[in-house]
Amino acid sequence: MSHNLNLNEQTGNWSFFSVQQKAWTGLGKIIQDYPTSAEAIIHAGLNYPVEKRKLFTPTAGAVSIEGDIIYNQIEVPNFFATVRNDNNAVLGVVGKDYQVIQNSEAFSFFDAIVGGGDGILYETAGALGMGERIFITAKLPDYIRVGNDDVIEKYLFLTTSHDGSGSITAAFTPIRIVCQNTLNAALRNSTNTIRIKHTANAKQRLVEAHKVMGMSNKLTEQLEGIFNQWAAVRITDKEVKKLIQMAMAPNKETLSNLISGKTDELSTLYKNTVDDVFTYAMTSDTQQMTTTKGTVFGAYNAVTGYFQNVRNYKDDEAKVKSLLMGGTAQLRNQSAFDLCNAFAKDGADIFQFN
Repeated sequence: MSHNLNLNEQTGNWSFFSVQQKAWTGLGKIIQDYPTSAEAIIHAGLNYPVEKRKLFTPTAGAVSIEGDIIYNQIEVPNFFATVRNDNNAVLGVVGKDYQVIQNSEAFSFFDAIVGGGDGILYETAGALGMGERIFITAKLPDYIRVGNDDVIEKYLFLTTSHDGSGSITAAFTPIRIVCQNTLNAALRNSTNTIRIKHTANAKQRLVEAHKVMGMSNKLTEQLEGIFNQWAAVRITDKEVKKLIQMAMAPNKETLSNLISGKTDELSTLYKNTVDDVFTYAMTSDTQQMTTTKGTVFGAYNAVTGYFQNVRNYKDDEAKVKSLLMGGTAQLRNQSAFDLCNAFAKDGADIFQFN
């Protein structure tokens, strides 16, 4: 699988670190103890500053001096190159209002959330491509407990770019310890993600962002109540299959054909995907190991677990986008969340087909 991790040719090191567990293709540095933000930046190879530099283009005329062609240059107005200072790699082209957010400032965002970094645990961080995109995951204090044995840790994920391609994005994402299922359970009328533009006031907004991320405490309380309710509601294997069929429907036409019984018009890809998710629900070790198999919470974990542990992605950047940044996995997980919530309230009445 392609990983797109940055290789620093000056040091020969991959720009990635992980605590204790290998990730992706096993590249990067594996450390045993959780680092401070200052240590994490070095471990991940993110200790490079980025600056905006003026852009120039050659003029039409050229002068030849002793065989060397000399071009006169003119400045490109209102556009700049973003450049790594350590190796002069050009990361992108941005406008005059673009504000560079240094990698150290991204870590400062996390430290601010819990007051100077007390209690926050940096698990992974790294850079992609030439270093134009970075990502950080950090574990927050406390956790969500479902039943007696199922523990869900609370994480923050942050990614930002230096090439002008996107906003600074920070997301709250609970992760289940047993199988590392990403549970993107964004509740209706609330959000688990904030986005900050690279504008002139981006630094100040980054400093203030931890106030918005106070939502994680509220979301944790809500999710704990919801998941424990789901863990007490039984669901049959047949009902799990129906829930998966509805959750995995890629569009309204597929859902309509499913409800009306027009199974011949369902795509082979869709039917195979449903079968893969159902197989995971019935046979995966992580499902068997928990006390929530046969419950609505177990059905939800089956869908999220498929996208985390079974689904193939072009590369790991694509996986992150799918799971955390509005991609297919996040949409299907949200659909599964809504269906599980409805089943917990109304039972099998939510299914409109045999």
